[in-house]
Amino acid sequence: MIVESPAKAKTIEGYLGKDFIVKSSFGHVRDLPKKGLSIDLDNNFLPMYEISSDKKQLVSELKKLVSSAETIWLATDEDREGEAISWHLFEALNLEKKDTKRITFNEITKSAILKAIENPREINKELVDAQQARRILDRLVGFELSPVLWKKVRPNLSAGRVQSVAVRLIVEREKEIEKYNSQNYYKVVGQFKTENGILRAELDQNISSSESAFSFVNKIQHADFLISDIQQKPATKTPSAPFTTSTLQQEASLKLGFSVSRTMSVAQRLYESGKITYMRTDSVNLSESAIENAKGAIITLYGEPYSKPTKYSTKSSNAQEAHEAIRPTDFLISSIDSENDEQRLYELIWRRSIASQMSQAQLERTTIKIVSNKASESFIAKGEVIRFDGFLKVYLESKIEDEDDSDGSESLLPAVNVGESISRIEITATERFSRPPSRYVEASLVKKMEELGIGRPSTYAPTISTIQKRGYVEKLEKEGVERVYEIITLNNSGVQKSEKSEITGRERNKLYPTDIGTLVTQFLNEHFSRIMDYQFTAKVEEEFDNIAKGLDSWTNMIRSFYDPFHQNITHTIENSGRVTGERELGIDPVTGKRVSARIGRFGPMIMLGKDDDVEKPTYASLKKDQSIQTITLEEALELFKLPRTLGEFENEIVKANIGRFGPYIQIGKVFVSIPKGEDPMTINLERALELYEDKKNNDASKVLKTFSEREDVQILNGKWGSYLKIGKNNYKLPKDTDLETLELSECLTLAEEQDKLPKRKPFKKK
Repeated sequence: MIVESPAKAKTIEGYLGKDFIVKSSFGHVRDLPKKGLSIDLDNNFLPMYEISSDKKQLVSELKKLVSSAETIWLATDEDREGEAISWHLFEALNLEKKDTKRITFNEITKSAILKAIENPREINKELVDAQQARRILDRLVGFELSPVLWKKVRPNLSAGRVQSVAVRLIVEREKEIEKYNSQNYYKVVGQFKTENGILRAELDQNISSSESAFSFVNKIQHADFLISDIQQKPATKTPSAPFTTSTLQQEASLKLGFSVSRTMSVAQRLYESGKITYMRTDSVNLSESAIENAKGAIITLYGEPYSKPTKYSTKSSNAQEAHEAIRPTDFLISSIDSENDEQRLYELIWRRSIASQMSQAQLERTTIKIVSNKASESFIAKGEVIRFDGFLKVYLESKIEDEDDSDGSESLLPAVNVGESISRIEITATERFSRPPSRYVEASLVKKMEELGIGRPSTYAPTISTIQKRGYVEKLEKEGVERVYEIITLNNSGVQKSEKSEITGRERNKLYPTDIGTLVTQFLNEHFSRIMDYQFTAKVEEEFDNIAKGLDSWTNMIRSFYDPFHQNITHTIENSGRVTGERELGIDPVTGKRVSARIGRFGPMIMLGKDDDVEKPTYASLKKDQSIQTITLEEALELFKLPRTLGEFENEIVKANIGRFGPYIQIGKVFVSIPKGEDPMTINLERALELYEDKKNNDASKVLKTFSEREDVQILNGKWGSYLKIGKNNYKLPKDTDLETLELSECLTLAEEQDKLPKRKPFKKK
């Protein structure tokens, strides 16, 4: 039996008897070569697959095992990628149809695997074709579009069919935020004394200005208040459906603080160890046996009234209902003994899954209306009482939304009667500010992509990782700025105005577009609007789904996409100029030269002067938190003061500057990074020398041995122990090397021997 991962192989081997050998393919064994297009455009897009260099030995070992086996069971994952891996194994191992059986299971339990063995099938070529179509289309787009960016924007850039659209979402959200004009308003909250306690209520409308708020509070200074209406309505809360890939990613972000890739990595480990069902799914369906298992667990743990078996159906027409939602393999196991991340994610999955099979929560919602004899506006108090907790005993879903300005007006309410007179304790009108749309976090980006139909469960995590690795998007932390707001208070002392301050704009893990991400998006929007169109991207996903259902051929689908796309490429190369995103900031008052911001070869920069000036222009790099989109003339002129000369040390000039990798100190040929939070514009000589000494001490502790005959040969202490360095090249030292007696000639021999060995390509997980 061949599965995808060694962890899965180990778990399955424990379930099957001595008649089975279970081996792992470690993901894909065959793929398009990294270099070249490797797709025959003249032969109906025939892909030219090859066995990956790091899998050749594995394939040889599998071939030997296959030759002595009666039956080969291909047991890779149940999605399209898994089907394609089985097909590639079939081809690469030269398997015979009569000896080969394809099985799938969405949980790694003994019963699921034995049931799968009883119901084998053939490889589903339609699912394979859908995966091939995605792989080939993405190769065509990347191979043809990336060179256009190299010519027209900057070398070493890349574009992708889904990744570029995901970046567009983040860029457009940033533009919305930049254009947004915040409006202030006043929120009025009253505290009233009743016979049975304090009642807190909000005015039924916000007030637009300080003058109006002061006028309103002043108007009700001597008002009489009474309860004019009480409404009590029964209500229910319904549990959420079990997790799909995207809802799991969202909840793990909100409740556990996990990134999307971390969630998928932990979920993969839980799946492979037999704890949960398959973690790439867009279905909310549960099997009959799972529903029965959940029912038994709920009755055992909480009692009969808490059980309400429920069948969920997925809204998406393309969801695979035969697949299941993500759930525990055994509902009676509410926690597991494992490493912390796995424990926490498992408990989240267990709670969500079991809650989906529990009764609704029964509530009573109360709304109390308070009126006065001095104003037409009313105060409203809202409260909620849980009569039966139902699923809330286990789980409450988090929401991805902007924080609101609610001061918790829904609370426990004192008993009051209609017509009851109440007295005012205090009324406050607090200045608040409207907020722009929130920047995406990874979870909310996944939610948006799913809403638009961009990508599928298997692509969300890699897409979000890719756009960050490529430098188009970055996660930033902002400390926020202080903001003063006004409070108008009415109490027994009369009406007073006061001011308070708060920190606003503090952000954690929000996704910001980089300057190069914004520029590439603008370029692609202008010249490749079809590729960047959300609806078009979603339509392509639907076409993949149609191929998987056997409704279309993959070659037809690729042809209809590729022909207009290729024409677009040719037209853009011939008819568009180079773009730099240049933005004029103004004139330098000292030199009278133009100051502009643009993308240069090494990233965002500012320029004093023009390229065609007789005198060469002056350049400066931007600070990490600056952007060519928003930098001002004043901020740019400050950067031209760099490099700053701080003084001298040991006959060398000490400078502070900003470079490609951030701010640094330079003393002669030595460069020292300036730590985060310290500014090259304000750092002094004393601090610069401290950093320099720290670097010298750290470097000295790394050097274990040198040779006077060859200064470029050193024995250094690294993360994985001691190693040999000659010039820019590093070499391994044998484990039993005695550094005391090690001679230069031995070092040179070691290096020569290792240079003769064939170069190993770095291992990458497929």
